[in-house]
Parts: sequence; structure tokens; C-alpha cells
Amino acid sequence: MYVTGRLLALVILGALPVVVYPGFATVWLWFMFCLIVPVVDVTLAGKTTAVRVFRRPTAPIRLGDQTTSQLIVENTGSRRFRGHIRDAWQPSAGARDDRTRLTIPAGERRAVITRLTPTRRGDRQAVRVTIRRSGPFGSAGRQRSFYIPGQVRALPPFGSRKHLPSRLARLRQLDGADPWPGHRVRLAPRLCRR
Repeated sequence: MYVTGRLLALVILGALPVVVYPGFATVWLWFMFCLIVPVVDVTLAGKTTAVRVFRRPTAPIRLGDQTTSQLIVENTGSRRFRGHIRDAWQPSAGARDDRTRLTIPAGERRAVITRLTPTRRGDRQAVRVTIRRSGPFGSAGRQRSFYIPGQVRALPPFGSRKHLPSRLARLRQLDGADPWPGHRVRLAPRLCRR
């Protein structure tokens, strides 16, 4: 179970009737109201176990490059899923936008994409996936965290890659291949002197 800022706002809002109509009955009624709303939210939120999550593999990248990790979230329940998914990674994986708000109709699936920019070489691991399913009032809901294996391999940087296009064009030119598409250049054979 988790609570949101809406519950806190509801409790603070309750100070107004207590100030206007001070008394035990007013405080008691507002306390019961603030207790019932989150209980109803948690009850109507639905089960988090009705959501299945799979991770697609991530290809290795060079340090400094950006890649994405993709989660497939499937709603196997009979009710619409409304909530949040968090795909948490090691800090050195450079995960951005790891919290996603989702609405998934019953029997459908959605993809959740997390952008990764590793800051260190080696294998960067996924830590956990957290599902939050909120109730109709948005004051509370159900939460579940679990581990789904995932990693991104950051290889050493390849700084001289920026020189490759000019070097390949020069090699093609020396070899007789055309550096420009649609235009073919043939070199005359060299004459050998004896």
C-alpha cells in the first residue's frame, strides 16, 4: 500500500471545518472520512499481480552512447489498469525517465521504454521494477516491487570512429570504387617498366 499527496491535502482541508465548527463530532467525522477514503482506494485499486512484465534484451553499446531498455507490460486481469511503472537501474547505467504512467485495458499490453546512458564501462544491471496501481480517488493504492533480470554492457569508447567515413571514402577512391553513388570511376592499369 502507498499513499499520495492527495491524502495529505485532504487531511489539511479538514482543518477548515474543524476551525469553523469546533467540536468532537466534527473532528471525529473528518477523521473517519480521511480513514475511509484511502481504504476504499486500496480496495478498488485492483491487484498488482494481474500485471505481468517482461524485459527485452538490450544490445551492447559504446561508453557515451545512448540505448533503451524495453519492458512489455501485460494486463491479464479483467479490469483496466491505471497506475505507474518504475524501471530502476544502477546509478551508473544513467537511466532517465524511469517512471511511466500507464493505462492498459484488460487483455492488452504496452511497451515501457527507459533511456540509458552508461557512465562506466562493464555490465550495468537493472535493480527492480515497481508497479503502483492507484484507486479511483487517487489518494492511495497498491504497490509491488520485484526483480526482472536486465543488463546493458558498456564497451570502451571508440573515439576514432569519427574519422572512419573519410578513411573509407579514401580507401574506396584508391581501390577504384566510387565514393559517390551512381558514378563509377575506373582507374587505368599501370604500365610496368622493365
